Amino acid sequence: MKVYINMVRYNRFILLLFSISITSLSFMAQSQIDNDMGNHNTLHPVDTVVTLQEVVVSAYQTKSSLRRIPGSLSVLTGSDVSAWDANSMATTINSLPGVNMQSGTYATSRIVIRGMGSRTPYNTNRIKFYLNDIPITSSDGVSNPEDIELQMIDRLEIVKGPASALYGSGLGGIINMYTPKIYNTHTQALIHYGAFNTLKAHVQQSYQSNAFSLQAHLSAVNSDGYRENNHLKKRTALVAGDIHAKLMDIEYFLYTTYMNAGIPSSVGRTLFETYPKAAAQNWKDIAGYKRYHKGVGGLSFIKQFNTNWNNKLTLFGKWNDSYEKRPFNNLDDASLGGGLRNKLNYHSTKIDVVMGLELVTDAYKWTIDKDDVLLNKNRETRHHLNLFGIAYYRPTPQLNISLATAYNHIRYQLQDQFEADGNKSGNRTFPSMFSPRLGINYAPHHQVAVYASVGHGFSLPSPEETLLPEGNINPDIQPEEGIQYELGSRFYFFNNKMEIDATLYWIELNNLLVTKRITEDIFTGINAGKTRHKGVELSVRNRLFSYHQFPGKLSSHLSYTFSRNRFIDFTSEAQVFDGNLLPGIPNYTAQISFQWNPIPSMTIDAQFQSNGKQYLNDENTLTESSYLFSNLKVSHTFKSFNDSSLSLYVGANNITNTHYAAMVIVNAKAFGMAEPRFYYPSLPRHFYMGVSWGF
Repeated sequence: MKVYINMVRYNRFILLLFSISITSLSFMAQSQIDNDMGNHNTLHPVDTVVTLQEVVVSAYQTKSSLRRIPGSLSVLTGSDVSAWDANSMATTINSLPGVNMQSGTYATSRIVIRGMGSRTPYNTNRIKFYLNDIPITSSDGVSNPEDIELQMIDRLEIVKGPASALYGSGLGGIINMYTPKIYNTHTQALIHYGAFNTLKAHVQQSYQSNAFSLQAHLSAVNSDGYRENNHLKKRTALVAGDIHAKLMDIEYFLYTTYMNAGIPSSVGRTLFETYPKAAAQNWKDIAGYKRYHKGVGGLSFIKQFNTNWNNKLTLFGKWNDSYEKRPFNNLDDASLGGGLRNKLNYHSTKIDVVMGLELVTDAYKWTIDKDDVLLNKNRETRHHLNLFGIAYYRPTPQLNISLATAYNHIRYQLQDQFEADGNKSGNRTFPSMFSPRLGINYAPHHQVAVYASVGHGFSLPSPEETLLPEGNINPDIQPEEGIQYELGSRFYFFNNKMEIDATLYWIELNNLLVTKRITEDIFTGINAGKTRHKGVELSVRNRLFSYHQFPGKLSSHLSYTFSRNRFIDFTSEAQVFDGNLLPGIPNYTAQISFQWNPIPSMTIDAQFQSNGKQYLNDENTLTESSYLFSNLKVSHTFKSFNDSSLSLYVGANNITNTHYAAMVIVNAKAFGMAEPRFYYPSLPRHFYMGVSWGF
């Protein structure tokens, strides 16, 4: 206990020291730069471009500078995405306040935003993903961020909290991902090798002309994995571009993934502490794995009617064919879906209006067998209609007011195709959802902007949550709904060399969806009354100094989140949990990263990350302690006269060799004499290197 308290105090001291260091260094750097500009006898000339670039975003359905957005928004640029290990999305995502990604294995991860999504055991739910404006989340709200190759992403924009007025179902938030823009014709190739015999190869070819652009990516990853039964074979392809015609512009996009990944599963406390490389024995005995092919593609037709009006119509389709070998049975499932998304935009000096619709239909079928004996066979069809409208009004240059609303209609149809145990077919139409949102941004000065918003959101139950343990449709399960209140401010100091974004939020959630495990292979869903999520988020980006020569350029990014997520009204199996904290959510997350270019051709990236204590069960009787770890990467670029470049990099993750749970399974149950399996062990200290060639 004494060691734990000392560790907590140490973590808080480190975070305080980091915060003070950043602030003091920024003032010192600013003073030094100001002095240098007034003194022509300096040793090194000051860079003429030292400000952080103004970020233009589109996550709020209209393009605007981040400073004028009437709500919270986090952005990761291409340089942020490429700063770390090419195989770790969690390292990148966790640099943002309010967002926590737990990654258990190559094929198992979960993203939680402002405490929402923590109840889903083995994937990401309550959060909606878009890739180039095409929804890649299934109509039941399930996403697999581990499918995405970081080399194919140039920008991420994350709307945190209920955003149904903007995008429909997605109580936790929205993650928009965009592929790189094409500005010229070039080729890029990358070879990456790291610990656990991990080998990655990626090649990109881009072509640009006045009327046509094309980019094609191919990626292959193979790894033995750190743990037993932890192998990975992954293949990814992307084709995207646009065509400029007289009548309209056309954007096209196709993304496919093949993955074959061993499943070591979670382990109990004993193995977690004594032999974290071990797989769960039952999964190891049968060499359990998950294998799937999936893809998404779309065409967008963009028409500019005049200077005020334009329209974007997107037609898309997606498919998935998956097989999972499990100790208790085998799951063979597939889905096929498609839809359209249309946005009609009006823009003037003082008013922006967006009106649109999104229509998605998915057909999901699954069979379950054991030892070649069929146990279950079902087909579920889901229809989701989302009508939305957003208006922005700027009565003065300093004030931006947004009003949005959305109508959502959802219907499920279940067809039982295995009648040996009775016909369980049925329909379920959820009540129509109206989701309003009001946002205000006031920027009295170019250095200050204050924003506030209130909005409604909802999330749909997953297929497992819609069914009773017997397999019938659950007539009582309801979508979870919530209202979010947030107040924030953005500050820009020292000629935009420092950016500070601070947000307070409060979310009242009704009908929280809880996935409940009945047996090893049967899950069901219940609504858990009311919960309350409140917290504070802080992000500080800083250009500490910028010179043409040594010591070069140094920038930093600090993010911090403190949250409290409580049950307000939740009783399960005659046990009252009112006042308890929701499990699976760290009480704080903090990270600080530095990027130093001592000379123009060299980059040194360092990151320190700390996660606070989290509970493992609703009773709040089991906890996972706080932890701190760090990452480091050094890269060097060699440029030639024919515009080609060669980059070499080496890196180390978890330099401190901290042992922690990279992912936890809340309310894990014990079966037989085994321990409850709460833990996915973290990777130990490990190294990687790579080479990238562009021409």
